[in-house]
Amino acid sequence: MLAHELELLAPARTADIGIEAINHGADAVYIGGPAFGARATAGNDLADIERLIKHAHRYNARIFITLNTILRDDELEGARRMAWQIYEAGADALIVQDMGLLELDLPPIQLHASTQTDIRTPEKARFLQDVGFSQIVPARELTLKQIAAIRDAIDTSRTTIEFFVHGALCVAYSGQCFISHAHTGRSANRGDCSQACRLPYQVQDHQGRFIAYDKHVLSMKDNNQSDNMRALVDAGVRSFKIEGRYKDMGYVKNITAHYRKLLDEILQEREHSDAPLARASSGTTTFRFTPDPNQNFNREFTDYFVGGRKQDIGAFDTPKNPGTAIGWVTTVGKAAKAASASPPNHKHRSAHKAVVANAPSVNDSWVEIQLQDPQAMLSNGDGLCYYDLHKELVGMAINRAEPAPSGQPGLWRVWPKDPLSSLKDLRKDLEINRNRDMNWVRMMERQSSERRIGLWAQLHETRPGQLQLLLTDEDGFTGSAAADHAQQMANEPAQAIATISAQLNRFGTTLFHALNVQVQCLQPWFLPASLLNHLRRDALADLEANRAASYERPARAPRVEPPVPFPEETLTYLANVLNHKAHDFYVKHGVKVVDAAYEADQELGEVSLMITKHCVRFSMSLCPKQAKGVIGVKGTIKAEPLHLINGKEKLTLRFDCKPCEMHVVGKIKPGILQQQRQAVSQSIAQGVPMQFYRKRPAHS
Repeated sequence: MLAHELELLAPARTADIGIEAINHGADAVYIGGPAFGARATAGNDLADIERLIKHAHRYNARIFITLNTILRDDELEGARRMAWQIYEAGADALIVQDMGLLELDLPPIQLHASTQTDIRTPEKARFLQDVGFSQIVPARELTLKQIAAIRDAIDTSRTTIEFFVHGALCVAYSGQCFISHAHTGRSANRGDCSQACRLPYQVQDHQGRFIAYDKHVLSMKDNNQSDNMRALVDAGVRSFKIEGRYKDMGYVKNITAHYRKLLDEILQEREHSDAPLARASSGTTTFRFTPDPNQNFNREFTDYFVGGRKQDIGAFDTPKNPGTAIGWVTTVGKAAKAASASPPNHKHRSAHKAVVANAPSVNDSWVEIQLQDPQAMLSNGDGLCYYDLHKELVGMAINRAEPAPSGQPGLWRVWPKDPLSSLKDLRKDLEINRNRDMNWVRMMERQSSERRIGLWAQLHETRPGQLQLLLTDEDGFTGSAAADHAQQMANEPAQAIATISAQLNRFGTTLFHALNVQVQCLQPWFLPASLLNHLRRDALADLEANRAASYERPARAPRVEPPVPFPEETLTYLANVLNHKAHDFYVKHGVKVVDAAYEADQELGEVSLMITKHCVRFSMSLCPKQAKGVIGVKGTIKAEPLHLINGKEKLTLRFDCKPCEMHVVGKIKPGILQQQRQAVSQSIAQGVPMQFYRKRPAHS
């Protein structure tokens, strides 16, 4: 990828979703391979990956494979083999967390540093560049100024800065969360997070007083950098990454289209600037819908720390999708009960049967909703929701929706799927949100975009009786075809050229569209449609073959020799070193002390199970810095620990105010420790245990 190119990087759970990401404008797609990806249940077999790669390369788009978990010793050989398999399938890059992989016999495939490598400083970014990474992902918590400092520390002609611009946010610095492993044995660093951050907690101060009840205080809103795209470009970001390898087809289509439009606007604005930018792949994408991020699952949006610390970044009331406000309840009604079940006399028995058959049931309860937009509609299957009196989100799926009998504009009567008695605090004047729009869902299930590469077509007579069609696409590739023709004059000579041009312009469902068609014949010949179709078909096949043959995968970046020193000489469990090859890597780069990863289960006491830029004290206006200058408050608020309680689980929050970070402290459960030690015992390579040190050994 060149330094002036902008790349839209989309996620894919499956190859089919990846293909639609390409069709909706992605310049690159990241997807899980058969194993070792940081989404444990989002793997794909090689045949599907190969199918996706073939489609992407037609547009000069790239496919990145996630191999971004930390590995046990017994997994290294399997990871090495998989790396070769995906390279042979045609993949363009590996996304890596475990530095042990760099010590293996890997194929000459480009390496990208996963967000799990926790890049927060220019020094670490420069180190990763120097050991051979061509693309790096700074932490999502960084500000524009900090991203720019990383840009200034690296050689942007060698290494691309990638940044998450949309999707779910991990509250922890990536790679710095171990709560899941401590509480369930499921490691986030090994692709199996249990998402403790989305749970409700009681918040207790150091004196045992409760200051919040059942609040999701570690749950973040979703990332949305739509308004910051130009600033991110100026800060040095060149790859704009969408989160979501667990997300469905509709999400990927919509969000990819949204950011494609934003990036295209930037490219157009700067086309004639002193430093013009370019798209990282080929073609132009058009959409059959208007992209709207609010239509997909989200916890509301935040731009997180890009513009500095803000208070309203958390989804503390619910980790669910609250949707968008569409109206309010005007009436909570209930249809009449069925006719009496007492036995009718024989004379009226048939009429009674008809009444009972057509009578509404006791569950035929309805709600009337006045929509904000009188032109808006509700549909069967829509998902509505509202907040009850305790600020808990209550879902209300629609079985049936129809305009209210009164005929008032925008007034709808809906029959919920569940009985009204189960819908807590449903009442008149309650604001109603919609978090699933079935009309939108159905639209996303249909073909919703076209991506075409422009070309110029030229038909000319090379000699009497022989035609050649030459196609030249916007990337400069050519394809041609030749054929003999009968020299028969057209019945309408004045129309002959226009007819030939129109016939040649029929590129149909191919990935090309004509920017211009030129016809240069010695005479206004009659050329049958079958002949022109044959020429066009063969020229297109030649063009596609030439494009495929000329595709070059990005090269693996060389390491700087001799090995550059790592910015630190001591590594704790926070460095996520779980195998002897990773240990060797850091020793080679000057590290004197290498502690084992938390997943090695050597940390038995209380440690930081999560490090995060999010601060519960700040979000609750209990931060000492917020109290500065406030008369009567200054000096009375201190950053004493808080406690989080969920059932039998208790975590301690400690506050490191100098870097403005929060540590969630706890320890591994005894039962989990016993279970994990049995699993880790299998990682000993050839009976030789890995040697770690918590302090510098005497002989070093």
